[in-house]
Amino acid sequence: MKFFNTLGRRLEEFHSIQGKKVGMYTCGPTVYNYAHIGNFRAYLFEDILKRTLEYHGYEVTQVMNLTDVDDKTIRDSRAAGLKLQDFTRKYKDAFFEDLKTLRIEPAAYYPEATTHIAEMQNLIKTLFEKGYAYQSEDKSVYFSIAKFPHYGQLAKIDMSQQRIGERVRNDEYAKDAVADFALWKAWDENDGDVRWESPWGPGRPGWHLECSAMSQKYLGKTFDIHTGGIDNMFPHHEDEIAQSEAANGCKFVNYWLHCEHLTVNRQKMSKSLGNFYTMRDLLEKGYSGAEIRWVLIGTHYRSKLNFDLRSLDQARTALGKFKSLFVRLSQLPAGSAGVEEAREMTAKAKTAFGEAFANDLNVAEGLAAVFKLNKEVNSAVANGKIQKDAAGIILDQYRDFDRILACLDVDAALDSASASQRSSSEGNKPDAESAMPAEVTELIEKRAAAKKMKDFQTADAIRDQLKAMGWAVEDTPNGPKAVKL
Repeated sequence: MKFFNTLGRRLEEFHSIQGKKVGMYTCGPTVYNYAHIGNFRAYLFEDILKRTLEYHGYEVTQVMNLTDVDDKTIRDSRAAGLKLQDFTRKYKDAFFEDLKTLRIEPAAYYPEATTHIAEMQNLIKTLFEKGYAYQSEDKSVYFSIAKFPHYGQLAKIDMSQQRIGERVRNDEYAKDAVADFALWKAWDENDGDVRWESPWGPGRPGWHLECSAMSQKYLGKTFDIHTGGIDNMFPHHEDEIAQSEAANGCKFVNYWLHCEHLTVNRQKMSKSLGNFYTMRDLLEKGYSGAEIRWVLIGTHYRSKLNFDLRSLDQARTALGKFKSLFVRLSQLPAGSAGVEEAREMTAKAKTAFGEAFANDLNVAEGLAAVFKLNKEVNSAVANGKIQKDAAGIILDQYRDFDRILACLDVDAALDSASASQRSSSEGNKPDAESAMPAEVTELIEKRAAAKKMKDFQTADAIRDQLKAMGWAVEDTPNGPKAVKL
């Protein structure tokens, strides 16, 4: 397997520290609000990475932190008039709901910053003992980057061109600011009741310190992979390296993988532009977790991803075609015709798919293998070359693809088709309440016309109007379908 290691800016062969076991740390959410789709683009990249490692026989121990104490969580909890833990609980719960909706595999550990204060204080004590930490006149504790000659190795900063000696107390600071950063922030009135006692006085940990302390507890002083968004590379990840390697005297992480930004309609996501989406926003528009996942994993993690609502409609069409194929395969007549051909097709597809993702998560080549199999299978079905035994082999291969993709849903498609057949055979008819009103039919036709004219704003407005009337509209390969809510 090969991954692009940000530390060396090159593609490198992957070798884990312990055989087929991998330790992986992923920067999780700061729980002061609902996570947005830009956040989930990164979390899905990390999910694809983990699934790819598991696909190739590795046992992955993943740690994803929850930042539940920092400048933003304190600021917003006080504005809401809530205790910090009560405020952040809402967003923690929402985050886990969203992970489940997007089929993101659970991490082994989700350490919360507020429950690991002792580990953070121990790390600061070590940095004091080794001469890297100092307490300033404001009683906060800082890391001295002048004492750490390798500072800037990840972000490729030329330290000879930097002014050394300035301090930054804020958790987050300007990307061009190279300065001593806070390890322990002395309490002041803006922190309210958020404080812990320490040898340096009451206060709280700096954001950068949290990940170093928690990754060490669960993965050791040196581990295999650290991931995050490209915006975390500096200063956050750079600071993690400095304080961890200074304290422990050994390499912190072997492979750094960073995910590029997501834009919406070619613009930076912003509430003021009206292009800011959380998972809840998209679910309320009628899209599913599988459709959202399909879009967010469809672009290579090191390339910028441009998101728009049309891509979700395209995802619905694509996944609908998979569903139709799975149903056709399940309905083929009994027999063993085409078994050898099916084995040959699926073996080639599996090899190409696995090799693509092993090559720095090359999703384009991986999906190309999936669609090539689609084309071959559709041709074989159309020409009557395969029967039920061969179909079973092919369906198993799509289940295999879903070990990484996790949105094809072979068995859900088959179960749905089976339930529909049972309902039809039993002669069930919709009751009078389910009959579609003429107004609904007319709106569906208007929405279809709007989509054909690429007037997606009108189409979305009609979708919302139908929902308010108690109807959901689904785009299927056979055209739009209305379902009574």
